[in-house]
Amino acid sequence: MSRGLPKLLGVIGAGQMGAGIAQVAATAGLQVAAAATASYAHPPVFTALPQHRVRNGLAMVPPSQVVLVDRAAEQLERAAAGMRLSLGKIVKRGMLKEEPEAVLQRLQHATDLEALAVADYVVEAVPENEGLKTGIFRQLDALMPPHAVLASNTSSISITRLAAATRRPDRVVGLHFMNPVPLMTLIELVRGLQTSDETFEATQRLAVLLGKTTCVSLDRPGFIVNRILMPMINEAFFALMEGVGSAHDIDIGMKLGTNQPMGPLTLADFIGLDTCLSIMRVLHEQLGDSKYRPCPLLVQYVDAGWLGKKSGRGVYTYSTS
Repeated sequence: MSRGLPKLLGVIGAGQMGAGIAQVAATAGLQVAAAATASYAHPPVFTALPQHRVRNGLAMVPPSQVVLVDRAAEQLERAAAGMRLSLGKIVKRGMLKEEPEAVLQRLQHATDLEALAVADYVVEAVPENEGLKTGIFRQLDALMPPHAVLASNTSSISITRLAAATRRPDRVVGLHFMNPVPLMTLIELVRGLQTSDETFEATQRLAVLLGKTTCVSLDRPGFIVNRILMPMINEAFFALMEGVGSAHDIDIGMKLGTNQPMGPLTLADFIGLDTCLSIMRVLHEQLGDSKYRPCPLLVQYVDAGWLGKKSGRGVYTYSTS
């Protein structure tokens, strides 16, 4: 894979981010194998398999094997339903010429993590928990061939520390997609202390194939985007807690006053309040500055299970139908 694109690309995690990454891969013309699991002891996997063609001037080679992993059909069904809905909206907007089913036909299914034994590039997209991610990286490191690249979709956790859990720290990189993946054009590339030029360049080529624009960050807590974004969201929760304004007024003020597409509290609901809290805790613990202290109201909402749009309740209430 030193000068081309991966023959077998895996995405671990069939949640919102993993499903979005798989959708983008399938839309880009990749053959995608997808899986979902009940637990992360055997993580859900999407495997994207390039067709034999040239895209954006990059040679694509056919895969030698198509494999599909895991046991939890329910998660896979939820992911497929979400992708079908998302693709339908994109088609209606005139942003995609193919019908949703044509894209989804490139989605195949399997049942075991061993399917990645021949993969040469994997993107991990499980919840923002360092212990969970480290454990998966250890499993993949033992399973995958020595040349394979391990990328993490983490939005705040140190790539250098994740790499240290493997025997291939030069082949570990941060590949942080924005949510929702099909609509957001940015990928944040993060170089760990030992990430090689070859790994970084291969990751840049993959981003181009997926139609994304990249920014590059050093391996620092929160990287670029969340180092700036999450403290703003956290401050919006402080303003709400202290009664500075209602949720509506805070959001409309920031939306119209700073020309943002949505206010910080709405955005937090879309991201997931648990994810916002996890990132703020990383910033607070690793930077050691009280200005990153998570707002008690944010903590309380997460404790109550008010996680945002995905749970039906966050700052705002959402229909679950």
